[in-house]
Amino acid sequence: MNRPTQAPLLLLMLTASGAAAQQGGGANSSKLLGLPNAAWVVIGIVIFFVALLLVFVVGQFINLYIQALLSNARVKLLDLVGMRLRKVDIRTIVLSRIRAVKSGIDVSTNALETHYLAGGRVPNVVSSLIAAQKARIELDWDTATAIDLAGRDIFDAVNTSVNPKVIDCPNPEQGRRTIDAVAKDGIQLKARARVTVRTNLPRLVGGATEETVVARVGEGIVSAIGSAGSHKEVLENPDRISKAVMARGLDAGTAFEILSIDIADIDVGDNIGAALQADQAEADKRRFQAEAEKRRALAVALEQEFKAEVEKNRALVVLAEAEVPKAMAEAFRSGNMGIMDYYRMKNVVADTDMRSSIAKPEERP
Repeated sequence: MNRPTQAPLLLLMLTASGAAAQQGGGANSSKLLGLPNAAWVVIGIVIFFVALLLVFVVGQFINLYIQALLSNARVKLLDLVGMRLRKVDIRTIVLSRIRAVKSGIDVSTNALETHYLAGGRVPNVVSSLIAAQKARIELDWDTATAIDLAGRDIFDAVNTSVNPKVIDCPNPEQGRRTIDAVAKDGIQLKARARVTVRTNLPRLVGGATEETVVARVGEGIVSAIGSAGSHKEVLENPDRISKAVMARGLDAGTAFEILSIDIADIDVGDNIGAALQADQAEADKRRFQAEAEKRRALAVALEQEFKAEVEKNRALVVLAEAEVPKAMAEAFRSGNMGIMDYYRMKNVVADTDMRSSIAKPEERP
């Protein structure tokens, strides 16, 4: 801190003149007050050091005090001493008040000191207030300090209100270059948009950030392309996407106000509809093949069941034929069948075998 260097010299001169006067009239003064000359010297030295200490302490603030006084932004000397005791950067507070007063903004020293002790950036807040006033933007001290303490860059927010900001959608830093959407005819379109926004200061505290705006705009573009009957309609009138997205009020609840949404580029991608139909046909083919294989397996199983049933019936026939000789023997024993009956039966069997052999087709080598 700068302090005047002439004050100690002036004090020394006054002390020296006092000492000379004391030497000239030492006898009289000592007689009047009853003090020796040595006591006056000690008192003069003590007064000198006390005055030097006061000059040293007060001299740290004289420069800033005079600077504020001449700038019509008066700051009390006791306030400066109190700020030093409270570990406040005096120069930052005084210069910020001078800047505010010179710009027509009446901010008290107490308010500046309170915001500084709360961890705020006082010069940044004052600069934002000055910029907002010059741009005729309504911004008071409480709102500015609240935004600053919330961690937002209030000066950048005011600059964005004056000079709107352009945001790329999608953000290339996130690894995506285009927003892909499919029209109703199955053709994929790849679009890129540029969103122009400005800061909405009343909604800056608690409002959504740029990422929310980018996500909402991307969702709106996908919805607008998806509702188009053909990709040719979108290519012919890209502004229909901008109008559809703007009409949805995507800046609600955000810290920004969307001024415009411009389609920077739109390209034709793959035929997603044809690819989906091909995949669906392949899936249907596999499903039908599985169902046919299922029916074939059921038919084979049913055939095996029929074969097993035939073999079962043949076994029953064999068992029945095995009973015939027993019945014939029983007929011979009981006298119900004679020998001639037996030979006639054998002749019938022989004739049947002959007819069967004649009816069979001739096998060719």
